[in-house]
Amino acid sequence: MTPLASRLSHYQAVNLAPKPVAAGKLTRVVGLTLEAIGCTAPLGSLCQVETMEGLIEAEVVGFSGDKLFLMPSERLSGVLPGARVIPMNETQGIPVGMELLGRVIDGVGNPLDGLGDIMSHERAKYGAARINPLARDPIRHPMDVGVRAINSMITVGKGQRMGLFAGSGVGKSVLLGMMTRGSSADVVVVGLIGERGREVKEFIDDILGEEGRARAVVIAAPADASPLMRLKGCETALTVAEYFRDQGLSVLLLMDSLTRFAQAQREIALAIGEPPATKGYPPSVFAKLPALVERAGNGSGGQGSITAFFTVLTEGDDLQDPIADAARAILDGHIVLARELADAGHFPAIDVAKSISRVMPMVTSDEHQMLARAIKQAYSLYQENKDLITIGAYSRGSDPRIDQAINIKPRLDHFLQQPMKESVNYENSLSQLAGLAQEFVNSGQQR
Repeated sequence: MTPLASRLSHYQAVNLAPKPVAAGKLTRVVGLTLEAIGCTAPLGSLCQVETMEGLIEAEVVGFSGDKLFLMPSERLSGVLPGARVIPMNETQGIPVGMELLGRVIDGVGNPLDGLGDIMSHERAKYGAARINPLARDPIRHPMDVGVRAINSMITVGKGQRMGLFAGSGVGKSVLLGMMTRGSSADVVVVGLIGERGREVKEFIDDILGEEGRARAVVIAAPADASPLMRLKGCETALTVAEYFRDQGLSVLLLMDSLTRFAQAQREIALAIGEPPATKGYPPSVFAKLPALVERAGNGSGGQGSITAFFTVLTEGDDLQDPIADAARAILDGHIVLARELADAGHFPAIDVAKSISRVMPMVTSDEHQMLARAIKQAYSLYQENKDLITIGAYSRGSDPRIDQAINIKPRLDHFLQQPMKESVNYENSLSQLAGLAQEFVNSGQQR
């Protein structure tokens, strides 16, 4: 062996060999945050913490000097002062593969459905490499979601990232279930983040159903899960979707909700001392939102696509909420669910006048856009004059455009509504839109 080779071999033996892991100890517990000293671990790595009930896992979420800030991924109990903290050299990652189809897992990939372990030999780690924006395939083809109002009036393209803006109790989960069953995607990945435990089971059993579940993967991190588990649930959903996209498949990602992701990050950031900025949300929240959303979309040559719907819970139906405002700026369009429509029994409660798809001009024909625009204008015109029409202050013949809007309103309401169990494909949606537009034209000629 040459002297150079000998020195290189010695360097590798000294510097690249696994080093013994030094255990630290807990010094303080504040809320859900653990403080440890005596050990070092990189940001985002896992540690094991000894408790009276056994070992629990915690993630390094920050540090200050020689202190590590840890956030447990499960319920915190049985922790004693001075408990040992053992850094873990590496993690196995989450299981991925076709074996995930039809399964329900938690935020870190553990099965929740009682069907046994996920027998997959493939693992994926968090933090996939960013795709060069110039290498992404352009959005050129429409995506069939099985909902007539969306297919025709707010057409979505394969690889688009849409926001679903709504308050509580206006039918977000039902609309997600309709898209799951009626979508033309090869695989559906559903992330139920921060939802009530009862709603998780109802979504899987009643809304999703056996037909929708067969080609879907459900990631559930309910409201009683730790902030870290809710945060990981969103990342796990994106990681699973990215795996299927890299296999060349068309993926529909439904994330309910982006707001719970932001709230989980807020809890973690405030717990480790990050100052609040906008309405109690620290700056890291607004940095993580685009980082999460940008992982969806089309892949590069040979890969598939992730068409994503991120629900945004508007507090008090306020569309100017900080999270809603930030999400609108980074998404490729938004669908607004109106409480007034839901209260009137109009489902799905999509307000087509306030909803928009920014890629619709790229994936639809000029005729399709013209028809959708004409119907949307009639809908908006009626809404603007609704109060006058309702109280009888408007007299027929005053404005021919308003007369047309009044004539077409019952047929338009029927067109925009759809039963939960019904699915309308893209071609039928367009033909029904053309029929509605023809009725609109005829109503103006009959005047």
